[in-house]
Amino acid sequence: MTTTATSTDRIEKNIQLRAPRSRVWRALTDAEEFGAWFRVKLEGGFAPGRTVTGKILYPGFEHLTLEMRIEEIVAEVKFSYRWHPYATDTKVDYSSEPMTLVEFHLKETPEGTHLSVVESGFDRIPESRRAEAFRMNSGGWVAQMENIQRHVDG
Repeated sequence: MTTTATSTDRIEKNIQLRAPRSRVWRALTDAEEFGAWFRVKLEGGFAPGRTVTGKILYPGFEHLTLEMRIEEIVAEVKFSYRWHPYATDTKVDYSSEPMTLVEFHLKETPEGTHLSVVESGFDRIPESRRAEAFRMNSGGWVAQMENIQRHVDG
């Protein structure tokens, strides 16, 4: 896996998966499969413009609810959504904060599928929590790329 740190506004992680692009696509865009590797129990399927919520199942974060607003779905090429990064304080209402954009890009390769995830928009997050959200999500994406690799390469 490679990490590209281009600024304080953007996280990028890349991984080569052995699985075919159709398999990786299903793991990303089928809400139940997404939940299996991302460790969240989602309510409802993915469609552009739809907001999907679910209970986080990741150890230490089970008290939280994930909320994603689906942005774009381009079959086997791109899946994107917006969310509030590292929104972990249950006493804080994050709804008035800007959301970051998470984009998954798939590219077929001779070895299988090249998957990249880019999360951007951190420079718009309130300064009081921006650095911690960036740091935590940067590490989180490393773990999630390993999770999807285990899920699809099985």
